[in-house]
Amino acid sequence: MRYRVGVDIGGSFTDFAVLDQQTNQIHTLKVLSRPDKPGSEILTGLAQFQQQQGIDPAEIGYFTHGTTVGINAVIQRRGVRLALFATEGFCDVLELARLKIPHIHDLFSRHAAPLITRDRVFAIRERSDAQGNILQPVDRQSVLDAIHQARAAGCQGIVVSLLHSYRNRHNEAAVKAIIDEVAPELLTSCSADIWPIIREYERTITATINAYVQPMVIHYLESFEQALQRLGVKPPPRITKSNGGVMGVDQAKRECVQMVLSGTASGVIGASYLASACGFDKILSLDIGGTSADVAVIIDGKVAQGNGEIIGDFPIFIPSVAVTSVGQGGGSLAWIDGQGVLQMGPDSAGSLPGPVCFQRGGTQPTATDAFAACGMMGHGALGYDAVTVDVAAACAAWQPLADALAISVEETAETAIQLAISSMYSDTSGLLSRFGLDPREFWFLAFGGAGPMMGCFLARELNMKGVIVPPTPGVLSALGGLVADIRNDFIRTLYGDLTPALADTLASEADALQQRACGWLAQEHGSDMPYSLQFSADMRYRGQSFEIDVPLEASWLVQADFAALHDAFDRQHQQLFGHCDPEAPVQLITLRLVMTSPTPKPVLITLPPATAPVPVLKQTRAWIDGGWHQIDLVLRSVLRAGHQLSGPVIIAQDDCTTCVPPGMSVTVDSFGNLLITANEA
Repeated sequence: MRYRVGVDIGGSFTDFAVLDQQTNQIHTLKVLSRPDKPGSEILTGLAQFQQQQGIDPAEIGYFTHGTTVGINAVIQRRGVRLALFATEGFCDVLELARLKIPHIHDLFSRHAAPLITRDRVFAIRERSDAQGNILQPVDRQSVLDAIHQARAAGCQGIVVSLLHSYRNRHNEAAVKAIIDEVAPELLTSCSADIWPIIREYERTITATINAYVQPMVIHYLESFEQALQRLGVKPPPRITKSNGGVMGVDQAKRECVQMVLSGTASGVIGASYLASACGFDKILSLDIGGTSADVAVIIDGKVAQGNGEIIGDFPIFIPSVAVTSVGQGGGSLAWIDGQGVLQMGPDSAGSLPGPVCFQRGGTQPTATDAFAACGMMGHGALGYDAVTVDVAAACAAWQPLADALAISVEETAETAIQLAISSMYSDTSGLLSRFGLDPREFWFLAFGGAGPMMGCFLARELNMKGVIVPPTPGVLSALGGLVADIRNDFIRTLYGDLTPALADTLASEADALQQRACGWLAQEHGSDMPYSLQFSADMRYRGQSFEIDVPLEASWLVQADFAALHDAFDRQHQQLFGHCDPEAPVQLITLRLVMTSPTPKPVLITLPPATAPVPVLKQTRAWIDGGWHQIDLVLRSVLRAGHQLSGPVIIAQDDCTTCVPPGMSVTVDSFGNLLITANEA
């Protein structure tokens, strides 16, 4: 098969990256997303590729797909109606959560209503202890009563989450067997099957989110498969995962929670691939689309991983790329609050109706309209000619807000941009602090439809090293799906002190995880696939409440090298918190294993060196930093390696616009990246 295809569906645009394995050429495309008909944008894009590039769907040998269908269902609360079966006496697990204030600086902050309200939580008489010993078998009548109540409440699915099932899933399996026998029409998810982690709330909310989106995801994936088959695409599609890997459709249907951050992870993996290939060791990926700005840490080509990422109002405790998402994007809506203060977001215009300047029915101004009103975009078509920017319409949309604030349209639009940048600044600073990083050592790799447009303004506020804009920034998330490796995570809770008494358990559990991983790879993708294994463990000092993830060598587990394990934990604790205690006893709570199988990667094409000065298409003017500036407009397609430009300058291309403010300069490297740095004082 000749072609490998990666697709990413965003709020405004759907991005395509197609690798021709014969020529090593990557073809890219954007089409407008269709939230009213999810999946139809993929058919539209493939049809355009066939018409314009002669790419036959029958010659597609690999197809990856990132989607937001899961996360959107949670954010918009459009999942199925669920019941929760919990251990008698522990039915308030979702209501209590962790008793933390969601926003610690807001005294009026309140917990969001749970996805399963208390009237749909039903008690099961059973009990296991913390070691997994069954103290009371499942009482069948209590399960039958709970099924009757769930049916009466109109529930379409059931989540089974019982106390200490991470140690022993027997009682959860017994409950599920009764449900399957008596009520096979109810889709049932067991928490220990979804992600068997310690702590009841974390395990329960993860299983709840999985069940909440599962019917919608299954319907979407089945429709998607059928559409590809009708087009003649032969290989089954792979779905990008929250952890930055890919998985098969069958696994995605079972473990929907693993793909909730699918689209976000694709962009981070694309940024990681480019950073490694181009030799950048410290990167913050900056993915700004129509709805949000997503920032992730990439060091030496490795993406920082995390647990407990927030999806809408709720955390999910699965391995995922550590991303900070801010509700500020190109489609973020401007509005004036009750005190007469201008605000931006988090609501977005999305694809329909979109920004006013896109002429698709939008009436409320957005961040994109702010850049258009300030003259920093609108000098050509965008989205591969999918939209034409109407600057006059953008200015007219800002006029009512400008009148209300008694300032000019340009001042109002620039204030909106500053508000969006301020929100990004706050959350990005928090991410840097979380990992103990210095922004002066990092580049922003800006992508997405609005990343290059807004990246320089955020970078100068954070005092970053600079901004990198890749050759096709608007479709980098699609490229990320194309280059993402096959990856899966395996977990086993041990909860033991790091003493010689744990030696046999460590070795046997490490071997069991490895056997599970190899069995999964053979079943899902074939036994002849190359792979690598990486062990880690959630560890803590005895008496601490929460753990940190510590990378481990497999030999330390097999040989029970407790000194090496203790030292690895101390070093990680020192790096994260600035202190450690080598004499303190350590506990190993959870053993983890990540299996990765690499996929083929395209070879980056280098640009020829510049032999003439940069041709300027025209001069225009733009409102930047409180005043009008004469500004050069340059086409990205004419730039060559070694070209240099001084801000203010606008660089236009098919998939986005790069805005370089005064006081910054641009150098084009051999890979065609724009390297934007602040001028020396």
